[in-house]
Order: sequence, then structure tokens, then C-alpha cells
Amino acid sequence: MAKRVCIINFKGGVGKTTLAFHLGTGLARYHDQRVLLIDMDHQSSLSIVCLGANGWANTVMRRRVIDEVFRPFVEESTGQPGGEIISRSLTKHLQRYNQMHLVAASLSLDDVEIELTASHRGNAIRSEWNKRTLICRWINQSYIDNNYDYIIFDCPPATKIVTQNAIAACHSYIIPVVPESVMERGTPHLYEMMRTGIDNRLKSLSAMVRGVNPIHVPDTRLAGVVVTRIKRAGGRSGYTNDHTQYLRSLKDRWKDELVQPYILDGVGVSEALSEGVPVYDRSNTQNVGRRRIHALYRDLVGELKRRIDKR
Repeated sequence: MAKRVCIINFKGGVGKTTLAFHLGTGLARYHDQRVLLIDMDHQSSLSIVCLGANGWANTVMRRRVIDEVFRPFVEESTGQPGGEIISRSLTKHLQRYNQMHLVAASLSLDDVEIELTASHRGNAIRSEWNKRTLICRWINQSYIDNNYDYIIFDCPPATKIVTQNAIAACHSYIIPVVPESVMERGTPHLYEMMRTGIDNRLKSLSAMVRGVNPIHVPDTRLAGVVVTRIKRAGGRSGYTNDHTQYLRSLKDRWKDELVQPYILDGVGVSEALSEGVPVYDRSNTQNVGRRRIHALYRDLVGELKRRIDKR
């Protein structure tokens, strides 16, 4: 059975997609693992990185997107899609990562989210359960678990129905954060919402409908808090004063759940993504190799794998 993990944070711009991409490519490259990336964000950034702009547009036109898993509930049509929505051929730049596949998203996923929230089918309680376990049903009925070692969900900066579908299916979740003041409030709130809100809601619904779904995970656990885009400086800590201050707060709050190494901020990461490759493939460049950003991501993936595997 695949280990299923979602990358999640309320706040945009903290590197969720970048982390999902490098976790997937790192598991494939350094650990010889079969990986399925699932883009749950209508902005489709992960899809475009993996498929290229033209490849993504063609995939959307052919309706080989995650939206199709939710559409039958919204439109009251029969049957979900199968494995045909998985893109097994990514861009030529990712040929060495042929063990990594993708389920893309489209811009219409945001409309599907709105329609999904407003739609009800039959008994109210069962309807709420069914709309939150559509991903679980797709994984189960299409035997997706049998073909992968890890399934990684790149979630949007919200915890609405689409994201709750990913949470229902995941064994663990990762919270990427930038060491700034907003994370002191937002990250603990997200953790409590996951622990006492979303998980408890799903367990209550499951008990009320006597739902039997082998893929639903009743307790999605925190695998770790990952520091991204931390800025270097010449001070004693090696980081800027404000990032040093908030990094200290992170250490005090999260202790062992704060994952090392921390990922440096830098143009090398965005340059690699704009070329459709992970930083591992740009270790010979000044903006990546000189700052050893590729090594930081490689070591981070190893530590995250250890934590994910414990669940």
C-alpha cells in the first residue's frame, strides 16, 4: 500500500508546490520509489511544471485531470474515472524520473469546488461523507495504491472540500512555513484544525453512516513542519535577524516536529522550476550548487521519508 501524504498550509507563497515537486523527484531519484503526484490546486502550478504549458493544456482539453474524480458527484453522472487520468509521460526534462507520474489539475477545479460544496445527494449525512471521500473511492476502485510507493497531494491554501478529500486519504501531512510573524498564528491553528476539526468531522461522519472505506485514514498525522525560503545573512545564526527570531519561535513550538535541514531562499530554485526540473539537476549552477540547495533538498527528502514511513 502506498504511503499517502499531503502538503498543506493556509498561506500561499510558502513553497507547497516546490516542496511537493522536490519530495516526489527526490524519492524517485535517491530512493528508487514509485511516486504519484496529485495536483489539488486549481492554479495548476505543479501540473505545468511537470507537463509544460502545452502538455498541461492538452491534458486539460482531454479531461485527464483530478476534476473528473469530483465531477460525477456534482453532475449526478455514473461512475468515476479510472487510471486513465494519470499522466505517465512528463516533460522531456523529467525523463530520468520515469517512476514519477502525475494527476493534473485544471483551472475549473475551483468551480468544481464551489459546486461540490453546494451539492447534496440523498441523505444529508451520507452526502457529506460521500463528497469528502471521493478521492478515497477513486484510489480504492482504480487500485492506485498497488502501483505506487508514495502518493503526494499538493493542496491549495484552503481546507475546503477538495482539500478534505486529500486529508481523508492521507496517512500524514507536511506543513511548509517561512519563518515570519504570520506563521506563529497560522501554523498552530492549522494543526489544531487538522487534529480536532477535520479528522474528528470525518470520523463522526464515518460512524454515522457506518462507512467502510479501506482507504479512509481516520487519523492523519503531522509528519513535520518544514522551513522554506529562509534567508541567509552574515550574523551569528547565519540567517537574517527576523528569520532568526521566528526560527527560534518555531523551535520552541514544534521541537522535534520541526524538520531539518532548512531550505534556503534563492533564485536558483525558481530558475530550476521555470526550466521544469528539480534543483537536483542544477547542482552545477552557481545559484544552486554553490549554495548547495540541491543537497539541502536531498537531505530533507531523506528525513521526510523516514518520518512518513513511521506512519
